[in-house]
Amino acid sequence: MGTGLLKRRQKLGKYRIEKRLAVTNFASVYEAYDTILGVRVALKIPHKPQLGEKFPEEFRKEGRVAAKLDHPHILPIKDAGIIDGHFVIVSPLGVGTLADRIGYRLATDKILDLCAQMLEAVAHAHGLRVIHCDIKPENFILFPDNELRLADFGIAKIALRTVKASGSGTLGYLAPEQAMGRPGYRSDVFSLGLIIYRMLAGKLPEWPFTWPGPGYDKLRQRVPAEFVAFVRKSVDVTPSRRFANAATMLAEFERILPRTQAWLRKSRRRRTRETNGPSWHEVRWRQFRRRYGKQLETRFNCRKCHGPVAESMQACPWCGSAGRFLDGQTTFPAECPRCQRGSKLDWHYCPWCYGPKFEDATEREYADKRYSARCANPRCARKQLMPHMRYCPWCRTKVRKRWKLADGSPCDRCGNGVLPEFWGWCPWCAGHLES
Repeated sequence: MGTGLLKRRQKLGKYRIEKRLAVTNFASVYEAYDTILGVRVALKIPHKPQLGEKFPEEFRKEGRVAAKLDHPHILPIKDAGIIDGHFVIVSPLGVGTLADRIGYRLATDKILDLCAQMLEAVAHAHGLRVIHCDIKPENFILFPDNELRLADFGIAKIALRTVKASGSGTLGYLAPEQAMGRPGYRSDVFSLGLIIYRMLAGKLPEWPFTWPGPGYDKLRQRVPAEFVAFVRKSVDVTPSRRFANAATMLAEFERILPRTQAWLRKSRRRRTRETNGPSWHEVRWRQFRRRYGKQLETRFNCRKCHGPVAESMQACPWCGSAGRFLDGQTTFPAECPRCQRGSKLDWHYCPWCYGPKFEDATEREYADKRYSARCANPRCARKQLMPHMRYCPWCRTKVRKRWKLADGSPCDRCGNGVLPEFWGWCPWCAGHLES
């Protein structure tokens, strides 16, 4: 086999070379056309001039390791073998690499999505005791719809009981202990942390990796303090202070992700208000709260549209969202474990969702000025109801009463009071209101 690079339109078995994509220390990567299946693929071909004992074992190992790692975010190997004297690894062809993408501006939401995919891929490898040892943007291949897949396990180590010293890796994303020949799971964690830092801050920290690194102010502006702490722990120069592996790093990421996303939404709304003033939605919500906020106890916000809603509602009257659409904290002393709506300590059942009986309900009776109606069940012990309850909290009887609203009109579907002046949906039955 020859030592030179392959040329355009050169044939390797059924594959026709179309262009060279990359050249690394170990191999060249080409885009090629499969003349049998009619699809384009990526071919990875090592530089070694001949096979046999001098052939780099990393590429045989890469085929075995990749075959073991079956995961949506790890690049699969379609085929591996010797074609016309060349050892060839065939894999799906992406549209580029993460290194190509992070050279341009990335929205924070998209960065979080990419982070999740990277962490899931490496966590899967660590779960099978595989250390990548060369985590870098160039080894994450991008596919359509922002899909990311981890490639190049040529220098990965399978950690059975101990991890043999390697020292392999790429300067720039290499953990300090790995540069000294002592790689481990925490080395991959360090490299992942550096990639996340670079995507958010726009700059890559360099040795001696002092904190805070370059671009720290931008990092703090883009994510909350909790996420900054997550990144800092990932790139700590002392391995024992980092996450033990990518699985624990992924678990922490998933724990803080909802609060990070909520922080981003609030930041965007705040910037919008500062730039453009209140939107017409916010003006409308303000008018509604002044007139009906106290009567309906709209202390919550809709998770989707952020409009004012009450825990007695079964759907958002502004956008029609149902299910767990409430975002806020109840003022009741307890909450239903099924729907997270408020409950009183002496209620035996949830009056909002027909949930199971509360085993810890007290027999002591508590008065409440919001009780304004009575249960229709003659055998009910208490018979006290608050407005818009769907079920009696004492006997679980379905409430047939049609609740009215001052200045409102009855819903054509359920008969409960609605405010067509403000609402597009009935909050009690989720039916669409005719304008």
